Amino acid sequence: MSRQTGPELDPAYDDLHTGVALYDPDTGAVLDANDRLESIFGFTTDELRERRVATYTANTHAFSAAEFLARLRASAAGDPQEFVWRVKRADGELVWVRLYLSRRASGGRQDFVRAEVRDITQSYHTERREELFWRLLRHNLRNGANVLTGHGERIAAHAETERIRESAAVVRDTAVDLGRMAESVTEIEQAMRTDGERRRCVAAAIDDVADDLRAEHPAASVEITERERMWTDVDDSFVHAVSHALENAIVHGDGPRAAVRVTVGPSPNTGRVQIRIEDDNPPIPESELGALDDRAETTATSHGTGVGLFVMKWCIESLGGELEIETGTRRGNAVCIYLPPREPSNDAG
Repeated sequence: MSRQTGPELDPAYDDLHTGVALYDPDTGAVLDANDRLESIFGFTTDELRERRVATYTANTHAFSAAEFLARLRASAAGDPQEFVWRVKRADGELVWVRLYLSRRASGGRQDFVRAEVRDITQSYHTERREELFWRLLRHNLRNGANVLTGHGERIAAHAETERIRESAAVVRDTAVDLGRMAESVTEIEQAMRTDGERRRCVAAAIDDVADDLRAEHPAASVEITERERMWTDVDDSFVHAVSHALENAIVHGDGPRAAVRVTVGPSPNTGRVQIRIEDDNPPIPESELGALDDRAETTATSHGTGVGLFVMKWCIESLGGELEIETGTRRGNAVCIYLPPREPSNDAG
């Protein structure tokens, strides 16, 4: 970081991992910058002082140098700005950065703008690949499942032997499972991007989810007990997680009259919201539980197929919570969901 007459950065800024620059809001000129900003942009501070913003703005990105200057002046007027920008480095490489612009006083001289700059190239590319991944799974998996289901039913309807009918049933059932997997993929995607949370009484929110399942499984019993009234922020992720936990307990029982017991109260160790969902079903296979371990290696011969467990895990973690599953020796499972407790709001129901 070099020095000049005018606003300067303290030398301590050179120790930061975040790029920092001081801008003249009228001309867009760089007044000073730290070492990290020089490494991100690929220019020295002296070189940046002599360059117009347009010379290091990527011309392949819709965000233009003119927009940068407009945001610079808006921040100088007291309206802080945060945005993503694509920078063309000195060596021609294009990098994605996130900027935060804020006005700073200059001790009687003209105010300037401080830019905090983070290189987000890797995370930005990961996010774009993720978007493509979700789109392919959501669309292609669902369409493929529908095609397989239709052909499986057609083969079964015109099969001349029992063996062909059995094979057609396998195709149809597998396609149905793939269709459910596509739905789970959509739920996981929603868990990663969800918004529109509403603070609610936890037991009441669970009861709403249970009502839908009671309509689908009228013989099943879902009993909800409140040890203590608790509130948390509820959104689609909460609904997906609780729905999967309840439905798994209902459909994996030995008979139609499944009994599911739900207990809500504070965790004895941390005070977090604890939702404990218990059943008397056969234990969940170890292969399914092991697949939920982030550190476990998934192989072709050892992997979990219960996508519902993944949905529960991803959804609960998106809410800042934690999922724990206990299994009995012979029978019985307990799905424990831990969520941050919240104070009830005026409209919490």
